Amino acid sequence: MSTKRDYYEILGVTKSASSEDIRRAYREMALKFHPDRVPIEQKKEAEEKFKEVSEAYAVLSDSTKRDLYDKYGHSGIDQKYAQEDIFKGADFSSIFREMGGSFGAGGSIFEEIFGDLGFDISGTRQSRGQSARRRGRDLQIAINISLEEAAQGLEKIITVPRYETCTSCAGSGARAGTKRNSCPQCKGSGRTVVSNGFFQLAQTCSRCGGEGTVIQSPCPDCRGESRVKVTKKIKVKIPAGVDTGSQLRVRQEGEAGINSRGDLYVVIEVRPHDIFERHNNDIATSVNISLAKAVLGGEVEVLALEGKLTMKIPPGTQCGKTFRLKGKGIADLHSQDIGDELVKVNIEIPVKLSIQQKQLMEEFARLSGEYLGVKDSFTEKFKKSFR
Repeated sequence: MSTKRDYYEILGVTKSASSEDIRRAYREMALKFHPDRVPIEQKKEAEEKFKEVSEAYAVLSDSTKRDLYDKYGHSGIDQKYAQEDIFKGADFSSIFREMGGSFGAGGSIFEEIFGDLGFDISGTRQSRGQSARRRGRDLQIAINISLEEAAQGLEKIITVPRYETCTSCAGSGARAGTKRNSCPQCKGSGRTVVSNGFFQLAQTCSRCGGEGTVIQSPCPDCRGESRVKVTKKIKVKIPAGVDTGSQLRVRQEGEAGINSRGDLYVVIEVRPHDIFERHNNDIATSVNISLAKAVLGGEVEVLALEGKLTMKIPPGTQCGKTFRLKGKGIADLHSQDIGDELVKVNIEIPVKLSIQQKQLMEEFARLSGEYLGVKDSFTEKFKKSFR
């Protein structure tokens, strides 16, 4: 019994759905599970979902295949079509062109994901050897930056270990002066077919691994692998506004494949700051002011990301009051907006007072009508000492 999910269920349509309904549903699903639109840790899962919805569309968009599926289910399709033949004739190219972006470039994402099935975007069969390593592997690297760097943006040189095409054999894997030969087992097709009466099963050639060719004399530098491990220095532009967890995609800086490189994903980690705390695009800090300045008002110097600023303290400022300095925060990564700096005021209460200061404070309390709760005030005690 087939363990595949129902094609209609996969696309979220009913069995009575029109061709346009199926086409529209597939467009939405393809956008949702596009591997370039999800975090790298979800990329593998997204590719599997993408394959699933594409297979469902390939069957339901073809009237012959759909009729066969409606009558016999998956068994009807699996008996009549090999896996790669399911995609023949399905119109993917126009859909991807309509979507634009990375879809629009001839449906490259479809080619990358389905390369191991031996198909290009139009459904034309190619040998596995042409597409098995069409695109190199994506790489991921984490870098650590300061809050100031995150706020201002910067260019950073990072060191990336990766595989490059072997220059000694120009990526052929064969020793200089020799070449790859057609695989004697699959005759260059990259696949072998096992027949059992009515059924035919196509599988990857075990001799050449689907390449269609074999190497008699391997390159001594890459040992027939076509690639060698190198360390590459890459300049990365980090935009203002990034935060911990931000992910930058540097195209074509991943590992080398036969026809194209993979991408490099740079994951940002912003170090904790000694003075500021970040809250989205705002930064928060605190400043200490004297009791006199809190009562009478004045100015105080505060630290900001770009240096020092002078902030006005209005008379009667209470302890814990927070002031907002507009536009002194961090730029938004996706817009021109800039956050603010939030400055919380702490009032310093003097611990040691001179005789005159204590007398003035007692006089202030007396004029305010405040009872200090002591038997004799400091002034009375001071007077008694001279009697």
